[in-house]
Amino acid sequence: MENKKTMNWNSKNITEGDNRAPNRAMLRAVGLEDKDFTKPIIGISNSHSNITPCNAGIAPMAELAAEGVQESGGVAQTFGTITISDGISMGSEGMKYSLVSRETIADSIENVCQAQSLDGLVAVGGCDKNMPGAMIAMARLNIPAIFVYGGTIKGGRYKGNDLNIVSVFEAVGTYNSKQMSLEDLEQIERRACPGTGSCGGMYTANTMSSAFEALGMSLPYSSSMTSGVTEIHKSAKEAGKTLLNLLQRNLLPLDIITRESIENAITTVMAIGGSTNAVLHILAIAHAAKIALTIDDFEKIARRTPHIVNMKPSGKYLTVDLHAVGGIPQVMKILLNEGLLHGDCMTVTGITVKENLANILAKPPKNQDVIYPIENPIYNRGHIVILRGNIAPGGAVAKISGVKKPAITGEARIFDSEEECTDAIMQDKIKGGDVLVIRYEGPRGGPGMREMLGPTALLIGKGLGESVGLITDGRFSGGSYGMVVGHVAPEAALGGPIALLKEHDLITIDAYSNTIQVHLSIDELMARTKEWKPKPPRYTRGLMAKYACLVSSAEYGAVTDLMLEKVNPKEYLDNKWYKNIIGYSTAKELSP
Repeated sequence: MENKKTMNWNSKNITEGDNRAPNRAMLRAVGLEDKDFTKPIIGISNSHSNITPCNAGIAPMAELAAEGVQESGGVAQTFGTITISDGISMGSEGMKYSLVSRETIADSIENVCQAQSLDGLVAVGGCDKNMPGAMIAMARLNIPAIFVYGGTIKGGRYKGNDLNIVSVFEAVGTYNSKQMSLEDLEQIERRACPGTGSCGGMYTANTMSSAFEALGMSLPYSSSMTSGVTEIHKSAKEAGKTLLNLLQRNLLPLDIITRESIENAITTVMAIGGSTNAVLHILAIAHAAKIALTIDDFEKIARRTPHIVNMKPSGKYLTVDLHAVGGIPQVMKILLNEGLLHGDCMTVTGITVKENLANILAKPPKNQDVIYPIENPIYNRGHIVILRGNIAPGGAVAKISGVKKPAITGEARIFDSEEECTDAIMQDKIKGGDVLVIRYEGPRGGPGMREMLGPTALLIGKGLGESVGLITDGRFSGGSYGMVVGHVAPEAALGGPIALLKEHDLITIDAYSNTIQVHLSIDELMARTKEWKPKPPRYTRGLMAKYACLVSSAEYGAVTDLMLEKVNPKEYLDNKWYKNIIGYSTAKELSP
């Protein structure tokens, strides 16, 4: 798509009798007047919905962003985008539609902006897929754009303990193992989500909002603000005004989204202990921006970036607590001071990262343990580890924060769906030392690459989080933690090695050496490839069938326009994978 360097026809004074008069007539019907036809028309992508608390507080923010546009000399036109709730669909067939919705959101925003020839875009989003979907669209469109985050939820409280949505998932496992009363389970459920906003820990929504602030595509401090408060409403209106400044300067998304700013986003994700979903989404954003990026780049950045923010799910605090001690700007200033960020990257404020952070101290506030000093980090390296081996020659993603020993060798327990594994955990058929394998849940095989918060939370609730490993070609919620490995590529549906595993095979997951291996000879793996047969597609019509036909491997971000360019699915059945088993040695210790 070509860059748009000029305003469209809507912003020009159209002469009487011009053949665009019908267009003006349509615009008059929605409130435009003569004076408006000389102004830029700005789209407000509004993902408000009461389907999920993440988006239920967005409507007033979209209205305020529109006010900011109008007051600054633009014409605001609002259009809706979809949202779904991962938390509600988690563990069900509906969860397969979650990642698909990222593509639907990106496509719908692109569709409206292109069809209506909009001059600029303010995207307001709150749930996991609204954000990467909007950013993918911004990179594709490359018209002046800014992202507005709907805000994080306040924490719940019960019996002196902080609560959030993951507390409920874990409580189910604890109750099921007879370590919690039904009354306590019900009270946790009632108190965990006290209002609107995205899930409160450093889960996917707050991870992506933080990444976007570090990327330079949203206003400073906005990524950790609380839903519904005056501060975030003011920020939304300011974003609308900022958009007009971007348009006047012709400052476009691809002037801001660069290789260096992508690295800033990844570095920040590593420092704050963000969700593994950031790998998938940042790869997709980079692809949309035509920036070369691989999963191995995440490992390189992780090795040089200390983990310094003490956030749930593996840590102690919620995003509201991070905001209270300086938010993402404070974290970024610490990183910048250590030479870990590119300070000359441009941002939507019209000035650079370094200039935005100029008045912030380079040390975290005293008498708090949300942000650690960089010389005394929680971990010496980033918490996300990229693994490779004969199970995942295309790579896999693990999150080691909160894991006492990020290595395990155990017998495989094979499940061809999330439901099969969940039932086994609930029925106490899993024991310490097992390595659970959930397959045929990848982008194509699921289809949709479901998150596995249910099984991981149940393991934690049953006290098995430290002793059981889990690998999958699906993915994990930002709320998952433990010795879990997702994004295994190539996936089972494409004949990847994970499809060849059998019950009781010996598997090693070793984050120290960046390896994920099954203890089988190459000859045995080769013999099993001859036995493997693809499963019939789970969907043959409609959205999911189309998605399964188009979606790329997780190692490329599970995008739906890459296959058309250069990836041949038949390559996933090439035996050369088994001849070159790739391993890495880490540059720094993973332990605290």
